[in-house]
Amino acid sequence: MTKWEYVTVPLLVHATKQILDNWGDDGWELVQVVPGPNPESLVAYMKRAKQKAVTAE
Repeated sequence: MTKWEYVTVPLLVHATKQILDNWGDDGWELVQVVPGPNPESLVAYMKRAKQKAVTAE
């Protein structure tokens, strides 16, 4: 079963693509964008599969 981790990311309207591309490069997938606390901002909800812990033997 896949386990997920989530993050909320503030987005500035004038830099949305750059911000989302940076998070996407780190393996995050955009789930939803909702209005932020003011008219010039948005909030992105992102997810990615949790990395399995590597154990030393």
